[in-house]
Amino acid sequence: MSTPHFTCDAELLSLMQKKSKPYIVVEVATSNASDFEVSEIFLRLCTKAHASYLTEKKRYKMIPGDGFHVLLPPYRLSYDPEIRFFLKHFLFIRTLSFTGIHL
Repeated sequence: MSTPHFTCDAELLSLMQKKSKPYIVVEVATSNASDFEVSEIFLRLCTKAHASYLTEKKRYKMIPGDGFHVLLPPYRLSYDPEIRFFLKHFLFIRTLSFTGIHL
């Protein structure tokens, strides 16, 4: 599989620079405390020190983007050729969102 192309909206890039967290971490969360297993993908931002920890100890793969880096987990995920990161707004709440990554 070839490496996908990552894009990031200007609003999210501005937030990353403001918080000094230029790394987008793709995580997989699994809940097995219920009658059925639930897994979902979520995003978070991290610092350079935490990014180093994830790549060295947790085997995350770091891929550079334009003004940011993406850390992909060592899980089997499927990726579209184009992956987009952006901020989603609901009332006064902002959440990190993406398109192009699937379980």
